[in-house]
Amino acid sequence: MVTSADVLWMLKVVYTIYAFAIISFIGWFGYRVTKKPGSHKTWLTPKVFYSYLGMLVVIGVGIHILTYNKVPWVAWELKKHKIQPDREVHVHIKDHTFIMPEETPITINCGEVVKFNVTSADLTYGFGLFRENHSMVFQMQVIPQYDNILLWKFTEEGTFYVLSTEYSGPKGAYMKVPNAFKVVGCDKYAMREESR
Repeated sequence: MVTSADVLWMLKVVYTIYAFAIISFIGWFGYRVTKKPGSHKTWLTPKVFYSYLGMLVVIGVGIHILTYNKVPWVAWELKKHKIQPDREVHVHIKDHTFIMPEETPITINCGEVVKFNVTSADLTYGFGLFRENHSMVFQMQVIPQYDNILLWKFTEEGTFYVLSTEYSGPKGAYMKVPNAFKVVGCDKYAMREESR
């Protein structure tokens, strides 16, 4: 199973290459605009220029189509009305405090699909789940008076903390639940997946 850290590494490489291609396009445009009219002939004709622009558009759209198939949570989000979660976790936020449904850490079995339903009583907050090394697993914006739902399939073992990822005033900087979730049993889950 691909983790969010793996996808982030891959996307950094792909988008860096794509960004350099776009920067070269801007440089090319700048060169053409500042060139004196009637100066020497060049292969940088409008036909080549617009062909390059079209290629950048096709590559940009292609990146998003290809990553749809590689990023599992995109498919989960698009099909969440059809997915039956293994468990549901309700978290409420009020007055800059996460109110967890039970004593932490909440133990989750590896391979479980968890439906997070996070609500806010007063402000817009963020609900981010982070690894012990402070890299983000996922996050969502929590809008008041609304069921903010996110599905996640846990495939990496460890202890995770919750942190607010949206600015909600100075108190928001202290919104953290250490050791909020603990994922266990990934060795057994990996063996089951290999035997399929």
